[in-house]
Amino acid sequence: MEKTVAAHHGCLRHADIAPGSATGPGLKPAADLATAATPAQPLPRKSSVLVERTRARYEAVHALRAQGKNITAIVAELRLARGTVRRFVRASNVEELVAAPRAGRPSVLDNYKPYLHERWNAGVTNASVLYREIVEQGYRGTRVTVAAYLAPFRKLGSAPPVAAIVPKVRHVVSWMLRHPDDLDDEQQLHLKQARASCPELDATAAHVSAFAAMLTGRHGERLESWMAAVEADNLPHLQRFVTGLRRDHAAVLNGLTLAYSSGAVEGNVNRIKMIKRQMYGRAKFDLLRKRILLTT
Repeated sequence: MEKTVAAHHGCLRHADIAPGSATGPGLKPAADLATAATPAQPLPRKSSVLVERTRARYEAVHALRAQGKNITAIVAELRLARGTVRRFVRASNVEELVAAPRAGRPSVLDNYKPYLHERWNAGVTNASVLYREIVEQGYRGTRVTVAAYLAPFRKLGSAPPVAAIVPKVRHVVSWMLRHPDDLDDEQQLHLKQARASCPELDATAAHVSAFAAMLTGRHGERLESWMAAVEADNLPHLQRFVTGLRRDHAAVLNGLTLAYSSGAVEGNVNRIKMIKRQMYGRAKFDLLRKRILLTT
């Protein structure tokens, strides 16, 4: 799930995601931020030492891949970590790798940006004053962070519209894995927007919901059709999950069908391991045996 969402996280950056709203006490999102100023915020740098190095490594990895070399051979030749090479091989393009480190990165100011934009366009341009105002509303960052965020506004002459806050990968995964009734209105809205922004994310959410219904209702008879549906979509990470299910097909089918469970056994194994760790280096087997037998 997490790998699938991460692979398609770029869709969310270009989607019509609702701007982040203020959630702290006393915070109200500005209603007219979109018309308050038209200039766009300065774009992030598209070249840096890290970006250039990433592009060079991507080209090198895929050049060796085109020669028919496997991941082990590429690791040995380029002297990169196996996980790094695997990530480069799986990336559909270099932009996915360049954007990934900053995708969805939260800011301590996120919940207060609408307020700052509104106050700036109302004529309050003193960073110290605005800093004190948001501190009273719960802001825990520094004045330097506030001043650095507001600095471009002086050149623009006004505060531009608040950029939409792209939900983090783990948040999208959490929304997909939870029952819809357990999501509040805002989370349901964000999940709906995420699904609408990308067909792959929409298909992933549908497969997850179907698997959850099969798992909780013990509908093992649906397993084969579910795996076939996943294999029919372009979802390589979920398809690898299906490959694992097929390797243990009989056990998986029984787990999704029968009422029996090894939970009690696993619980006792965990208890024994905990007791063993508590006594490590302190006592011999006879005392460990007594503790296991007498501890409930």
